[in-house]
Amino acid sequence: MKIEITLPNWLNEQLLKEGEERVWSTPEERMRWVLALAHRNIEEATGGPFGAAVFEKDSGRLVAAAVNRVVPSQTSISHAETLALALAQQKLATHDLSAPGFPVMELVASAQPCIQCFGNTWWSGVRGLVIGARAVDVEAIAGFREGPLPDQWPELLENRPEPLPAVTVTRDLLREEAKAVLQRYRASGGLVYNAGGS
Repeated sequence: MKIEITLPNWLNEQLLKEGEERVWSTPEERMRWVLALAHRNIEEATGGPFGAAVFEKDSGRLVAAAVNRVVPSQTSISHAETLALALAQQKLATHDLSAPGFPVMELVASAQPCIQCFGNTWWSGVRGLVIGARAVDVEAIAGFREGPLPDQWPELLENRPEPLPAVTVTRDLLREEAKAVLQRYRASGGLVYNAGGS
């Protein structure tokens, strides 16, 4: 048996077109690009309203990008953040994105991680997490249930016990633009695929 999760064709084509030489110099540029992926995922009806990418923090070089694929892949783990992290790890042939010799990596996500993506961020090796919308936005606007994250989850990432590296958390980057993507999904009648059918 095997698990097969694929990115939508439009994203594969876009990644080929962008090329590996392009850099996103600022956090805002990176977030706008991730939000554009999430918006396109809605327009193409290829998954939920979320996008994420792993970048080299200092250079702005893209390592891997993904969008939400829960419904098309029929797997609840197919969140944009989880797929972006997994693709980055496979591309670099490591389970640890903070391994010696690698530049500092950051995950840029259109929304705050859910309980699942929080755990995946914790174990991935990224040293930075940048998010647009908050969980309260995702739940209130789009209707998804994000799970019970600890109230002080950013501090837990930023103050991890040694030898785990700290994960710097930046919240609310282009939050209004991120909320607009969620509003677009709700307006489109997109499926809210919470476990239990609601």
